[in-house]
Amino acid sequence: MLEFAWWWILFALPLPLLIRWLTPAVTETDSAALKVPSLMPHVTAPEKLKQNHRFILLVSSLIWITLIIAAAQPRWLGEPVSIPSKGRELMLAVDLSGSMKIDDMQLNGQQVNRLTMIKAVLNNFIQRRVGDRLGLILFADTAYMQAPLTYDRETVASLLNEAVIGLIGEQTAIGDAIGLAVKRFDEKEDTNRVIILLTDGQNTAGNITPAQAKELAVASNTTVYTIGVGADEMLIQNFFGSRRVNPSQDLDETMLRDLAESTGGQYFRARDAQELNNIYAILDELEPVEGDERKMRPLTALYYYPLALALVLSVLTALVVLGRNYWRQRRVNFKEMTEN
Repeated sequence: MLEFAWWWILFALPLPLLIRWLTPAVTETDSAALKVPSLMPHVTAPEKLKQNHRFILLVSSLIWITLIIAAAQPRWLGEPVSIPSKGRELMLAVDLSGSMKIDDMQLNGQQVNRLTMIKAVLNNFIQRRVGDRLGLILFADTAYMQAPLTYDRETVASLLNEAVIGLIGEQTAIGDAIGLAVKRFDEKEDTNRVIILLTDGQNTAGNITPAQAKELAVASNTTVYTIGVGADEMLIQNFFGSRRVNPSQDLDETMLRDLAESTGGQYFRARDAQELNNIYAILDELEPVEGDERKMRPLTALYYYPLALALVLSVLTALVVLGRNYWRQRRVNFKEMTEN
């Protein structure tokens, strides 16, 4: 939608007409006395001006109109767009240790490893977090920041999908992941700080123990939700036949539960894709997205278009007038030379 910031300036459009009506007209004698140049005795200036009168009047009117429109500050009011409201700082910490390659998960009827299942389900959760600042931490032997806190959910999802098992080792540094997440939260922002940690094992590496990480989270008023990933049993084929094993026997549920409950969060167990999807639905309820969505309509300034048009018309008019006077003078000089 087109609007004018200073619409009242448009009332100045008829100002030249008012001045013309309110001021006395110039007589032909005065006009001749004022407009006939002494250096061009053979040119009847009023007659030449009369020929150009309509052109000059039209162009002058267009220049005046465009200048007034530019002064009124025209701008285009765009469609309403959502802007991030005050939500949460939500850090996702995903385990990339060697055990995440175990194929004990079912996804759409296919057997997949744990990381593949996490990526598939976590992407839907990321897209639902409109208004939250999301970050991504990947950890194994150590923890590193893959995506800082941002409103760009597409980038976070893309970086998650690019994660590879074994990229930073084979062990599990849970304490480092929590400590790094707490450190990267913006202390200036008054928001709910939430960490969602997904792992399938126990803390076996890193410089910070889970107990120390828990103290950091409590001190910074950060809520930690922990999710233990892995099936309770799976069938393994060997030379002697098949046997059932527990692929999640290394999962330290006691530590994960204590870490979550001490910070005001909860511990969840995800044995398959459906359970993990249900966990994310519960997290949406426990940490709901900001309900009052704010919208804004972007403004695009347009004043430079009529201003540029006025400049172009002014330059072209000046060039046309100067060109006509130049060639007129050349014809006069040529005529004088031929007569002499």
